Amino acid sequence: MSAGTLPEGDWIRGISVKQPHAAAILAGAKTVENRPIRWRTGWVLLHTSKTIDRSALRTPLVARAVRGREMVTGAVVGVARITDCHQDPEGAPPCSPWAHPGDVWHLVLADVQELPLPIPARGQLGPWRPEPDLLKRVFQQLPWFRP
Repeated sequence: MSAGTLPEGDWIRGISVKQPHAAAILAGAKTVENRPIRWRTGWVLLHTSKTIDRSALRTPLVARAVRGREMVTGAVVGVARITDCHQDPEGAPPCSPWAHPGDVWHLVLADVQELPLPIPARGQLGPWRPEPDLLKRVFQQLPWFRP
């Protein structure tokens, strides 16, 4: 895909996720990401933070989802679409086994596509705007992708 076929403007953001949670998203098991602030719907680059949440590896839900997967850190590893961002009503059961209770926003992820080769990159807390060169490198690996 050439850069000329990508949409113009502010159509994609980056989201940094610690491992093993990013691996669970790529595996298709984790469809909800928890965040302290509301996010808009739309496409995001999945970026892995440089740190690994080692305690999460001991939880059965996570361990089953990531068994045998590599824990790449500090790289863009895929793309996904946020289809919803909500908080569960007070007293209601969580929308997913991956959803944290309380005053947390749940980003519902769909259309997850893993990159064949991770692209080393820097992320940041909160939604971040990817540089055009990074987008070009990502979508060279996903020539069939159409937002």
